[in-house]
Amino acid sequence: MRLFSFSRDKPKIKVQKTKKDGFSGWLKCTHCTELIHAQELSNNSNCCPKCSHHYRLSATERIKLLADEDSFCELYSDITSEDPLKFTDTQPYADRLEQALASADSNEAVVVGTCALLGRPIALGVMNFNFMAGSMGSVAGERLTLIIEYALAHKLPLIIVASSGGARMQESVLSLMQMAKTSAALSRLHKAKIPYISVLTNPTAGGITASFAALGDVILAEPGALICFAGPRVIEQTLKHTIPPDAQRSEFLLKHGMIDCVVERHQLKDKLGTLLDFFTKASPDDEERLKEIRRRAKQKNTTAAKT
Repeated sequence: MRLFSFSRDKPKIKVQKTKKDGFSGWLKCTHCTELIHAQELSNNSNCCPKCSHHYRLSATERIKLLADEDSFCELYSDITSEDPLKFTDTQPYADRLEQALASADSNEAVVVGTCALLGRPIALGVMNFNFMAGSMGSVAGERLTLIIEYALAHKLPLIIVASSGGARMQESVLSLMQMAKTSAALSRLHKAKIPYISVLTNPTAGGITASFAALGDVILAEPGALICFAGPRVIEQTLKHTIPPDAQRSEFLLKHGMIDCVVERHQLKDKLGTLLDFFTKASPDDEERLKEIRRRAKQKNTTAAKT
């Protein structure tokens, strides 16, 4: 009797001793808790495709969203923050500035310049929350004042996009002075009847809300943006009373007449273009201004590429 034996090669099972925690690209929306892919979020202007929750944009992303292609020319970028008070809290202010420079996509809490928006020449200011929470120090206030004065001198409509936690405590009274300085510059712009549109994003708080952000001829806001002077936690601790969850959101402010319009991010550029058409008349000089703006932007981009 012949016996047959059967055998098989067992596959070798690899045992993973350590867990790999690599980023797979999937995120959970902080608002609706749905899973979304990072690429999908990026393609949708950093808005959740499921619930339209608006996530924060960097200064570079915001400029790309609003300015026509290859038209933005940054101004006054050579003015940078120092530490005149030699301020130290849990760490020196100078160290905080170095950390902000390393982590943000700009060298200050605001980026200003000129650009074209749907073919219209404008002056633009964009606050960068990634740089020390967009706090307004003396340099941020100076840049904003200079772009306001530039708009006045060249008769350009002005748009400022606010995203800030307020005044920069490390500069003390020097920071608080910027509220009066920017407001005074805007009053001169108003007297010259040059339009200023303020765009409020999440969050806009403190001395920013109490100064230039609330002084627009038209004030727009993104959906769900926190807009306040003092935050809800401070108010609740002071008043010993719980405030409604939507009390300081853009929709609440619209309902009570503090802002003019709540605009979805993907509609913002078109809305701004419509407002500019309403407030300004086409000028024979616009074409020359656009050519000059684009020429300067190209020259600056070429110089930056070489360096």
